Amino acid sequence: MKLWKKTCIMAVAGAMALLITACGSKELDESEIGAGLSGVTLRLSHGLSKEHPIQAAMEQFAEEVYDNTNGEITVKIYPNATLGSEKDNLEQLPIGALDIAKVSASALESFSPVYQAFSVPYIFNSEEHFYGFMDSEEAEELYMSTADQGYIALTWFDSGARSFYTVDTPINTPADLKGLKIRTMDSPMAFEMMECFGGSATTMSISDVFTGMQSGVIDGAENNETALTTGGHGEVAKCYSYDTHTRIPDILLLRAVTWQKMSEEQKEIVKTAADNAKETYKAAWQAAIQQSVEDAKEMGVVFNEPDLAPFQEAVQPIYERLASESPEIWEVCEKIRNFE
Repeated sequence: MKLWKKTCIMAVAGAMALLITACGSKELDESEIGAGLSGVTLRLSHGLSKEHPIQAAMEQFAEEVYDNTNGEITVKIYPNATLGSEKDNLEQLPIGALDIAKVSASALESFSPVYQAFSVPYIFNSEEHFYGFMDSEEAEELYMSTADQGYIALTWFDSGARSFYTVDTPINTPADLKGLKIRTMDSPMAFEMMECFGGSATTMSISDVFTGMQSGVIDGAENNETALTTGGHGEVAKCYSYDTHTRIPDILLLRAVTWQKMSEEQKEIVKTAADNAKETYKAAWQAAIQQSVEDAKEMGVVFNEPDLAPFQEAVQPIYERLASESPEIWEVCEKIRNFE
């Protein structure tokens, strides 16, 4: 009897999943395209806590959308990965189980390979170069290029420059990484970068990094400065080196079907609200970075600024591989490198 009940439950769950997929992926009727949304609630997911500055940015976005559409579009925010991981969200968007998601560009790599360009080490020369390209027409083309995959990008958010921090070894040259076990993102590009530097990439949950460094399982990690304080990593890792190897943005995605149903006026309102939230967040993020540095120094963390040239030279094999093996990604890389 119990087995029969379990079988029935699984069958119903499977049918529901198929129904959601079928409904979510159906083609738009011509009459729906640009007809406008009326009295709808859009679900927005992100993986950060309510205390993170991104939550305030999302609240600003939601309020502006609601006010400027006269209440026709409501955005309900689900923080702290309530609706699943970034990978989950990327799978939910095309089928309509989710409407909006803020994810890292690195999470997008497996779904939209062109986004891998943002994870290429030293693809951006500086913060100014990074900001300029991300707001450019070239970037806008990329944001809209994934509509056939079920989503488009409304805007981007700064997630800082990633640098190495270690328990007791200042990283002044790539040679200093030789033999060190460094926690990186679970990304093929991150693994390839560590090979170029002579270090060993180790993947683990961010929540395990503190104990990993404390126990000697890893020698360090790579992230922006806030990891030193929000994760308490500065209590163990005392050397932070500004090698700034990557500047990987966060991307605010919207389900393509939802975008296509919006009137032109609604599209303009939603896009403007997203960009306004991005600009507000920039200031909040910079303040958070500055506070983290100050707090980390009180923990005893020493910050150093190595010469970037040897690091840039070490990753050239990545550029050579992309140029010969991945023309689609390389095209984006070239647009970034040539942007002024």
